[in-house]
Amino acid sequence: MGSAEYVADQIKEGLDNQGFTVNLQEQPDLTQCGYNVWLVVTSTYGAGDYPENLLPFIDQINQQDNLDGIQFAVIGIGDTSYDTYNYAAKNIAKLLINKGASKILPTLEINILDESLPEDTALAWLPQFSDRLTVYS
Repeated sequence: MGSAEYVADQIKEGLDNQGFTVNLQEQPDLTQCGYNVWLVVTSTYGAGDYPENLLPFIDQINQQDNLDGIQFAVIGIGDTSYDTYNYAAKNIAKLLINKGASKILPTLEINILDESLPEDTALAWLPQFSDRLTVYS
C-alpha cells in the first residue's frame, strides 16, 4: 500500500533492467508464487499489524507446514515515531523462518522520516539483493 507499493514497483523495474524475471503481486497469493526467492515489501498498519492486502497471504503461509525451499528478503517501510516501527516486516520474516524458509539478507528497514525517498534507499540496497539472486539462481 502507498510507499510500499511504489518501492516494490521501483525494485521490480530495477530487477527487470538486470534481466531477472519478476512476478510482482500486490495481493499476493501463495499459489501464484512459483519462484523460490521472494522479496516481501511491506508497511505496518495500525498497532503493528499487516496491511490488509497481505492478510490472505499471511493466512496461506500459516497453513503451510514447510517452506524450506524458499529463500527470502524483506523490506519494511515505517515511521520510527511509532513503537510498532516495521512490525509487519519483522513479523513476516519470523513467520517465514518458523515455516522453514531461509532469510538471505537482513531486513531492510526504511524510515519514512529520513530525508531520502524510500525508493532511493531500496534501490541503493538492490545490488545486495541481486547479488544473492545470482547465487541462488
